[in-house]
Amino acid sequence: MKSREMNERFYLAGSVEEFLPQIGRVIEIKGQQIAVFRTSDDQVFAALNQSPHPKGGPIAEGIVSEHYLYDPLYDWKIDLTSGLVQAPDTGQLQMVPVKVENGQVWIASLQDQV
Repeated sequence: MKSREMNERFYLAGSVEEFLPQIGRVIEIKGQQIAVFRTSDDQVFAALNQSPHPKGGPIAEGIVSEHYLYDPLYDWKIDLTSGLVQAPDTGQLQMVPVKVENGQVWIASLQDQV
């Protein structure tokens, strides 16, 4: 997936401290639910709040360990740096671009991406 940061519009999601480490939080951007995760080393990741499992479901209630997210319904292990589901399962979580500047978390809208 090519980075399109120059063409994306980012929206303020809050300060880094508002996102508890290892616990997801849902925010809404332009009508879409985005799950935001902060790792224990203060990296922030965001994804569409939709499990990549064929049966779907929310992903924000998953637990974060290091840079992995464990799907709350299916216990799939997902790499937050790429969105890839780890073997033996397969799939990919739709990640959303994030940037952190001056302690503030900014998230791109999927609707603004071309």
